[in-house]
Amino acid sequence: MGIISYIKEEINVVKERDPAIKSDMEVLLYPSFKVILSYRVAHKLYLKKHFFLARWISQRAVRKTGIEIHPGATIGKGLFIDHGSGVIIGETAILGDNITLYQGVTLGGTGKEQGKRHPTLEDNVMVSAGAKVLGSFTIGENSKIGAGSVVLEEVPPNCTVVGVPGRIVRRDDRKVPREELDQIHLPDPVLNDIKELQIANFQLHEKLVAMEKRLKCMTCANSNCSKEEKIREESESETV
Repeated sequence: MGIISYIKEEINVVKERDPAIKSDMEVLLYPSFKVILSYRVAHKLYLKKHFFLARWISQRAVRKTGIEIHPGATIGKGLFIDHGSGVIIGETAILGDNITLYQGVTLGGTGKEQGKRHPTLEDNVMVSAGAKVLGSFTIGENSKIGAGSVVLEEVPPNCTVVGVPGRIVRRDDRKVPREELDQIHLPDPVLNDIKELQIANFQLHEKLVAMEKRLKCMTCANSNCSKEEKIREESESETV
């Protein structure tokens, strides 16, 4: 693919996934567009073992865009980084095609591993703002990571993950994240648990109220019986 064709393809990627874009020229101002072009050059140099030059290019891109992509990372077609500030992609990360990342995302290591230290994201994965994916494991295709989540273990394909640590809250939702791009309307397992506890608490309260009423009725009945027995005893003594 020629450089012009490649640039046109990257412009179309940004336009497809950002509704704020009004013209092709605007794309040239985007940090995502600038950093991916720098990464492609740096990655080629890295593969040829020109490590210093590759890192020099990548570090210049960090200063200009706020996005750090190690030149050793492997990235497929159609990567889109929206806003982008604070995004970090580690050296051994592998990204498939049509990945979407938002600001503050980290694809990092845990600091304990050797060799492959960073995650693998398969095709059509979306990682929402502020999420951290840490370690050498795979996020399956078409999966979605909720905003602020911390993912520390493998995620099967077609899943939605939220929370700290990340938990799978939906499976086999086959809508492609790059087409939907919804970071907000995700299941909230904590909120669901709270609602279940509220319902259980209300039911328990109703049972306690019912028990109190029955105890009062029993107490009243016993009091009435005692009064009747006392009256009977007094009448019997008068008769005698």
